[in-house]
Amino acid sequence: MMNKTPSGPPPPRPPAVRAERLTVERGPRTVLHGLDLTVPRGQITGLLGPSGCGKSTLIRTIVGTQAKVTGTLDVLGRPAGHPTNRTRIGYVTQAPSVYDDLTVRQNLAYFAAVLTPGRAATAHRRSDVTRAIEDVALTSHADTLAGALSGGQRSRVSLAVALLGTPELLVLDEPTVGLDPVLRRDLWDLFHSLSATRGTTLLISSHVMDEAERCHRLLLMREGEILADDTPAALRTRTATDTVEEAFLHLVDRATAAGRTKESTR
Repeated sequence: MMNKTPSGPPPPRPPAVRAERLTVERGPRTVLHGLDLTVPRGQITGLLGPSGCGKSTLIRTIVGTQAKVTGTLDVLGRPAGHPTNRTRIGYVTQAPSVYDDLTVRQNLAYFAAVLTPGRAATAHRRSDVTRAIEDVALTSHADTLAGALSGGQRSRVSLAVALLGTPELLVLDEPTVGLDPVLRRDLWDLFHSLSATRGTTLLISSHVMDEAERCHRLLLMREGEILADDTPAALRTRTATDTVEEAFLHLVDRATAAGRTKESTR
């Protein structure tokens, strides 16, 4: 009689992003200082901090485009920058990455062809393009030249490009900067829909603290260091504050005081 294999829950999947002692240097300057962090799968993680604190550098490191990186950085179970992750990660930079002389649909068709080359994939690409345009609510502008769109609409085209192929990890570098409150709300509704219905992992950078409350988890950065890696509720509780912005300022003050103490003891 054969022994039955014990049943039980499947082993937990590793986080979407795991970094240990992650350091980035740019010339003589160290931009990221030995970061330890994780980004859970299927959640929205906010990367928040003031301009110049290293958010964009961390994002470029995660998507594999940053030089002079040391430490350990695994993304979707592979080293950052691994070729197999190219179609598994969607990346949106701060500046819209679209061609002004192409329509919205033509822009997406071009990038879809880059992602899935070959004639056999033509029908799949067309459905993927249509879905991405619908995701960002640009169906009525699908045949409009990108150069004739507003700034917010161009940003949505860039987001649609990143959504091609239904990426497992979506990395967005300050996607709501300069957008009106209604469009910001609509984009956050989309982000939550992607997380809840498709299981997409989102890493979203911002320097607007009120967006922190929309995230499942937060990474708070300052001067190339991680001040906190926790949920918004846990951060408020731990710092005895009412908002994430107050919690962030509390952590900044504490880190500053600790730095002064170190300096005075030298």
